[in-house]
Amino acid sequence: MADQHDRRRATKPGETTGPRLEHDGIVWHVRSLPAAREVLRAREQTVQAGFTAERIPRRFFTKHPILISDGPAHDEQRSKVARFFAPVVVERYASRMEACADRLLGEVDGTFRLDELALLYTVEVTADIVGLTAAPVPKMARRLVSFFNQPPFDITRADLGRTPRQWARAAVNGMVPIVRMWFADVRPAVRARRRAPQGDVISHLIAEGYSDADILVECVTYGTAGMVTTREFIAMAAWHLLGDEPLRRRYLGAEKAERYAILHEIIRLEPVVGHLYRRVHESFELGDGPERVTVQPGDLLDVCIRPANADADAVGADPLDLCPYRPLPAGVAPYGLAFGDGAHKCPGQPLAILESDVLLTRLLSRSPELVREPTLGWDDLIEGYTLRDVELRFTAGGSSPASA
Repeated sequence: MADQHDRRRATKPGETTGPRLEHDGIVWHVRSLPAAREVLRAREQTVQAGFTAERIPRRFFTKHPILISDGPAHDEQRSKVARFFAPVVVERYASRMEACADRLLGEVDGTFRLDELALLYTVEVTADIVGLTAAPVPKMARRLVSFFNQPPFDITRADLGRTPRQWARAAVNGMVPIVRMWFADVRPAVRARRRAPQGDVISHLIAEGYSDADILVECVTYGTAGMVTTREFIAMAAWHLLGDEPLRRRYLGAEKAERYAILHEIIRLEPVVGHLYRRVHESFELGDGPERVTVQPGDLLDVCIRPANADADAVGADPLDLCPYRPLPAGVAPYGLAFGDGAHKCPGQPLAILESDVLLTRLLSRSPELVREPTLGWDDLIEGYTLRDVELRFTAGGSSPASA
């Protein structure tokens, strides 16, 4: 029987954990894992509504961005891009990840912020796969981070709950980083790949006939999903591992399969993205055990990932305890719904776990000490947590990252 560990660290103020199905106007809050999975697999009856997808103007694109598209076009896009993130493919990047982690950790002198180091690491790793290699990583990282400087919003409201002033601020704060990314990161990469295609995502998009605007949006998508969210998970996983010495020792002494089991359990407990949204366009029945309800066209389905991942009926007893290898019923992934499910399930799951494991094993082998507890925040755009000011320092006698 696995040992039990600390409860989750990221608990959003005011966020409720029940009831399992809750109807509020045109919004259904879904907190049951089976019902949530049913929603995410209702591909014929729902469309993407999260990440402000319904506010993105589609007339500018020849191909709808993969994040907001649905149906056969989405399936075709996904099947072609997924090969870049398949486990056998991302494993080929392991040596580059190791070299990047060793270099960044080797540059540490005294106290350092893990959230900043993890950002540079995830940007460099993902940029290599996507093909965003024209600009220095620190500058591209700053441009990606500035994209998130957005006023708050409420996705359940038609106007997102924003004032005209907030909409103006959102337009400026959103477009300026995107324009900067185009000129500094994306356009040089596109030009280079048109001359000499590489085995990366941008080369693939060019070959598929994507326009410049299409490629830009896809790069922003991969930047936010593949770089920024993985950064948060690395910081969260380190926080758990540093706060639990037996778990840290177990992780460092384990083979890859067991290390992955530990990381899967951490992200089940601490999903970076806390809500996924679908808009109903064709009525269907949704159920939680014997309870059946009918959702109607226009309804907004709020899939609440944190309570769904802690659904004791699906993940077993003590769902808020950190128990790697917990017994799970057929069809329930060890990470729950932390990477989504159905047509929009995150294709980057193998990459996120591999790159997290590479950095964490090297970091923890150097016996870091947590100097200051992280500052927990929340981001409306990704509906997830942020961890900042994660200050660490290496203790005397810690091993070098190369020995991990």
